[in-house]
Amino acid sequence: MSWFKTSVTGEEPERYVEPDSTPRVQDPSIPNRMVVDKAANKPFLAYKAYRQKQEKAHNEWLERQKIRQEKIARGEEVGPEERDPTEPEEVGLKGLMKFFFYVVVFAALAGKLLAGSYTWNYETRLAQLKSYIPTDQTLFSESTLAKFDGSVPGKPIYLAIDGDVYDVTNGKAYQPGGSYHHFAGVDAARAYGTGCFKTHRTHDLRGLTEAELRGVQHWKEFYANHAEYKKVGRVNHPLINPASPIPEPCKPPKVKNDGKDGKAKEKDKSEAKESTMVHEEL
Repeated sequence: MSWFKTSVTGEEPERYVEPDSTPRVQDPSIPNRMVVDKAANKPFLAYKAYRQKQEKAHNEWLERQKIRQEKIARGEEVGPEERDPTEPEEVGLKGLMKFFFYVVVFAALAGKLLAGSYTWNYETRLAQLKSYIPTDQTLFSESTLAKFDGSVPGKPIYLAIDGDVYDVTNGKAYQPGGSYHHFAGVDAARAYGTGCFKTHRTHDLRGLTEAELRGVQHWKEFYANHAEYKKVGRVNHPLINPASPIPEPCKPPKVKNDGKDGKAKEKDKSEAKESTMVHEEL
């Protein structure tokens, strides 16, 4: 509380004198001077000792270099030149790569431990990064896609299914006058599921049954895995108004099951087989 007494009385506090019993060591900076070996002085003392050790190692290296140069002058054989042990070592590209690798591994393990995910639950954001990677894919509008319907000689023929655009120029059925030319230049995804190839030339999939949706998925995989049809981009469709009417089926709705399960199943199989045969030329 000496500071309180000083502020009240105005008297200077007594100077602190280190007891003679306190351990002391040689001051590395000033000869014949002893300093107190206390915690506050240890960093300075340790650094000074380190510098002295470095200086000694450097002088010894200089001496070895001098001897080496003398041997070279006499024509004697010498080994490879020794590196200065006190010279800071450069990190280099390999060191940087190693550092970043450890950082990534540590971050992944920390994410798994703290957030339960190696990517800190950023899977969706990481997936979005793919959109910034340059590709040869093109984003088509519906009007632009319509220009690739084969009506212009020499121009490729494109079709789309559920947004994915494919080059089907090598398919004879898609050429003008071909049996499936009505698929060219448009996204007729609905027709692939319903079989209404002329009236369902739309990407609107509302109201489709599970079987019809499976049909659409089947033909999406067909084009994606085809050896000659290459995906060239995506088509940007305008949003569908939920209040707009759903396209009407081109076939009358099936009669509800009246107990004749066997005949109904046979009819479904027959229609599925017919739908597959219709697409054989695709």
